[in-house]
Amino acid sequence: MKNKFIIIITYLLIFFNSNLLSNENNNILKIGLLAPLSGEYKELGDSLLYSLQLALDEIGNKNVHIIPRDSGSNDKKKLYNAVEEIRAQGANIIIGPINNEDFDEVKKFNDMVFISPSNINPEFQNNIISIGVSLESQMLALMKFLKKQKRNKTVILMPINQYTNLIENKLNKLDLKNFKIFKYNPDPKILTGEIEILTNYSQRKKNLEYRKKMFEDKEDEQSKRQLERLEQKYTLGDVNFDSVIIIDFGNSLKSVLTSLIFTDVDQKKVLFTTVNQWFDESIFYENTVKSLYYPSVNYTEFKKYKDNYFKTFNIYPSEITILAYDAIGLIYYAWKKNGKINTVNDFSFKGKIKGKIGTFSFNNKKITQDLNIYKAANNKFTKF
Repeated sequence: MKNKFIIIITYLLIFFNSNLLSNENNNILKIGLLAPLSGEYKELGDSLLYSLQLALDEIGNKNVHIIPRDSGSNDKKKLYNAVEEIRAQGANIIIGPINNEDFDEVKKFNDMVFISPSNINPEFQNNIISIGVSLESQMLALMKFLKKQKRNKTVILMPINQYTNLIENKLNKLDLKNFKIFKYNPDPKILTGEIEILTNYSQRKKNLEYRKKMFEDKEDEQSKRQLERLEQKYTLGDVNFDSVIIIDFGNSLKSVLTSLIFTDVDQKKVLFTTVNQWFDESIFYENTVKSLYYPSVNYTEFKKYKDNYFKTFNIYPSEITILAYDAIGLIYYAWKKNGKINTVNDFSFKGKIKGKIGTFSFNNKKITQDLNIYKAANNKFTKF
């Protein structure tokens, strides 16, 4: 199987480069690709190559050529040389870099345009456009959803880590109303105690004990029935919020959900929502969570893409590769519309652009994605 993949990658590299040599005229759209084609993240780099091949097959225009180069990982010299090689081949637009930490390096090439799958900043940055699913787009989708659900007391939960200040600054720019921010320690041993404070768990526990004592010594049937009902509860009283947005993912997200359930947050009264989800089925194993809502890319198109990718290459793609797939379509659209691509200004479209992952809007040099709200419940994802 490994040999098969090596053969495929070798074929793609030869295919991309031989196409470049076949025709040198102004009707050719040359697109560079910065990908880790060696080292620790080689599998991701290969996956990006596969994705672009699928995109080229769908476009069906032989005048669109890809120039892939190995940009390594955290290697500024390799990245710089890769960009220089792509430019020498006559391309002035590149897909990449993957990591926003490389942005300062590619900003040096101010005569070129970079389309990055990063989601850190949706605003055009000099010669860089990031098309990742940004926190801003996700929050806008959630705010609309919560408003429709008539929720007006929302707590935004976010971990304390290296991204805390960045996320907080983004939230402040969104001018959120009726939202409260609660920062927590991601250490599970500390987290539960902090969620207990947020949910006023100790007092609600005491409320239950006080209430039970009122009926413990009474013998009438009504008091006995009331005591039986209280015995089924863990706390008494509601929390002071009607929805939560958890800005976290993976096991850390699951720890937060577990802590909310442990502190007896009523899921019938409080909506649980989150971000940064790519239809992770492991969330189904959190049996205590009845429903979890989140904004995401188009599930139907994402599934079609994954199935087509698997059918073609017999492996499943990394989520980020669909962003590269859409980047090709976006670049092709700009090229056909303008006849050329010189600067990021050529991507300042009016209206909306439909891609595989969703619909892009370009306003004031800022990208917003129209995301759907999905519900994870009963072992399936449902568009809400």
